[in-house]
Formats: sequence, structure tokens, C-alpha cells
Amino acid sequence: MGSGSIRRAAGALFRGVLSASREKPGTFTDVPTTSCASTASTDLTALAALTAPAATAGRAARTGFPLRTAAALAVSGLVASPLLAGTAYADPKAPAPPAKMSQIGGDRLGAPGVQVAPKPGAPKLPGPDALTARSWIVSDAETGKVLAAKNPHWRLAPASTLKMLFADTVLPKFPKNQKHTVKPADLAGMGIGSSLVGIKENLSYTVHDLWLGVFLRSGNDAVHTLSAMNGGTKATVAQMQQRAKELNATDTHVVTPDGYDAPGQVSSAYDLSLFARAGLQNADFREYCSTASAQFPGDKGKDGKRASFGIQNTNRLLSGDFDMKPYPGIAGVKNGSTTNAGSTFTGVAQRGDRKLLVTVMHPEKREHNEGYREAAKLLDWGFAAADKVEPVGRLVGPRSEDDGTGAVGPKDKKGAHDNNQASLDSSGGSGGAWTAVGVAGGTLALLGAVAYAVHRRRPLPERVRGRRSGK
Repeated sequence: MGSGSIRRAAGALFRGVLSASREKPGTFTDVPTTSCASTASTDLTALAALTAPAATAGRAARTGFPLRTAAALAVSGLVASPLLAGTAYADPKAPAPPAKMSQIGGDRLGAPGVQVAPKPGAPKLPGPDALTARSWIVSDAETGKVLAAKNPHWRLAPASTLKMLFADTVLPKFPKNQKHTVKPADLAGMGIGSSLVGIKENLSYTVHDLWLGVFLRSGNDAVHTLSAMNGGTKATVAQMQQRAKELNATDTHVVTPDGYDAPGQVSSAYDLSLFARAGLQNADFREYCSTASAQFPGDKGKDGKRASFGIQNTNRLLSGDFDMKPYPGIAGVKNGSTTNAGSTFTGVAQRGDRKLLVTVMHPEKREHNEGYREAAKLLDWGFAAADKVEPVGRLVGPRSEDDGTGAVGPKDKKGAHDNNQASLDSSGGSGGAWTAVGVAGGTLALLGAVAYAVHRRRPLPERVRGRRSGK
């Protein structure tokens, strides 16, 4: 494999190891990275020199691993350290949510703190020790009814979950079989430490390949290549911002198309749920976000033929991990992690006929895979509580389909409350007519066998069963 390809073993070992004190602002910490001459961070090399046993470094040199991979292998030894395993972290300087936030979707969604309206017999939400995220929301993906939320309109750094908006904006523009030869300029502007799938300059990739890189490896190189095809980063950012506006996602301000930390780049748990719900209407979006593993094009060999290498989805509720099994019924959507954002995750899952969306942003507890653990707890609670709670709000539809009530602001508070309540009292609200999510089957970790379907309520197409991962 070339220096830009993913080494699955090294990537898995490296994931989530560095502590906050070793992170540089703006660097990705949850997704494995690859060697890239223009973007590779040097702090891993220095750390490896300080921590790697001589035997580890020697084995890496003898096997021909690049220095960055050797560093990842060396740092991974810290995983077993009792100083890091199972550490709970509570930041005494953790910011408080704003006293007033957006009321789109309902008055209660603009109030700080946990919002839930249980009926008699409803299961209790997990307590604050179990749900430490600064912001979260769990909603019915079909009707849009919000079952419970905590600070859902708090504007926070989104990390790679912003790629859902990127995909919803750009994915419909190019056919899957279209090919693009990557130019050096296509990969310019990626932040230091960016997560990469391993795209090579002067080689061609299909649009299908590039989207697998975006969703499975959260590859910023794939995002920047698609942005170049779309007229450039600046044009793509402007289109993403316009798309957010159309979706009534008013908490979102886009600065980079890949979610890399940037001053002023924010979104919210509410908006990320809107992006997921909109994207899931697209069959290609559904395919990519639910694929657990695939083959990705690599370098050309001496015979001129291109090799390929395996890539695995970094969504651990979908692909699993050494300390986590795939979540039953999961079908995507997107994960992320940066210094500023902490861990972020939006997922969709089904049990029976119930389809739920969950978004978690910035857990305060710093345990391995904590964001996924809290998302799983919210999904478990949501499936148990769905018929035993009154909705506290709703996910609004796009401006073109939601009659404008979702965009009502504080100046018309009474009107907003009346309109939102009328939607909640109806048989599903305006949101239910334009999106529904159905999942058939489950996920097999590592093998990536995913069965799923996403459909609209009106009309309901046939379910898609047994879709295989890969190309």
C-alpha cells in the first residue's frame, strides 16, 4: 500500500488515545489518520519518540511502516494504561448553555436543561452521570416528534457530523459512476491532523469511491475533492449554508465543508437531526451511511493495475469496536470528534415499526467511545418510552414543506407555540409526510453486512433487504 492508505490495525489502535493535553487545537482525535506530506501533524512523532519501546520502533522500521504509523502503534500502548482506562472527566470550567435559545420546533426546546414529559409508567431517563453530553436530542424519525432533549439548540462545534449537511447538499449533483482525476489543488487547505481515507494525487476515483471515503473514514481528502468538483470550497460552503437555511437549521454557521474546527463554525443537536432526516430521503445517502466496510482504490502496481485496501466505518454503533458491539437495528448516520467539539454523533435505528433519531454532542465524561455509549442509552430509553411520553417539540420540515411555522422566532412566541402544538396534536405533523425511516435486518461488525430501508410515509415503497457493503 502507498503511504496514503489506511492501515486498519494501526488505525484501530490509534483511535481515541491522545488525551486533551496532547491535542492541538483543530485536530481530529477520534478518526484514524493517514500519512500526508502536506497535512500530517508532527506531534505524534515526538510522542512516539518519548514513549515507544525500542522493540516497537525497531519492528516498525523493519516492516517498513511509515513513521506516522509507527507513532500510532507506539501511542496505542497507552490504551492499556490504568491511568486512562475508564477515566471519568468533569471539567469544572465547562460552559453553561445560554439562558435563551432558538424556539424552532417548540418553546420547550429553547429552554436550558433536560426537557421530557413522561406519562404514568414511563421509564426514567438515565441520570446525569450516565448522560453527560452538553446537548442531546432523541426524536421519532418518522413523525418528527421530540421525545426528550437537553439543550438541543445550543450552538456547539459539530465536528464531522457536519458532513451530513455536506452530503445532503452535494451528493445529488454527481452520478455515482462519474470519475475524477485528483489534482494537487483539490487537496489544498485541509487542516493539520485531518482524518483521511488515503486519496492520491493524479489518480482517478469514482464519485462512489469518494462518498465511501466521506462516510466510512470521515475523509477530509474526499470532502475536499468533491468540493473541488463542486466549484471549490468557498462555493460549497455557501451552498451548505443556503441548504441549512432551507431546512430551518438556524443554529448552523458553516465555515468548512468537512467539519474541521474553525472560528464561528457551529451547529446544534437539533440541526444535526434535521440534516440526518433530510439526507436519509436520498437512497445513495442511506447506502453510504449504513455501509460498515468496503474496499477503496489504492496505488497502481508495477503492472499498471490498481490495488485496493479495506476501510471500515468509524461509526462504532454500526461497525463495533473491541469494547462495543454494533447497536441492534442501527442504520447510520455520522460521527465526529475534534478538540473543540469533543465527540459528536447522530444515529438512526429501528425496532419493529419504530424508527428513532438521536444526536449527542460533547459528552463531559471522557471514556472510550463515550459518545456512542450515551447515544445507545438514549436509543434504549426512546424505544421503551416512545408511547409513554408526551412530545416536547418536533423536528420541523424544510421551509418549502413546513408552511413556515418552524421558522417563527421569539417575536411571535404565541403563534409559534400554537402552530407547533397543533402539529404535535395531529397524526404526525407536517414532518411525518415527508420523511420516514425503516430499517430491516441488522449489522455484522467487520464484515459490514447491513440490511436497511428508508422510506417516506406517503407513499411507502418496498423495503430494501440485504444490501451488501462495498461497491
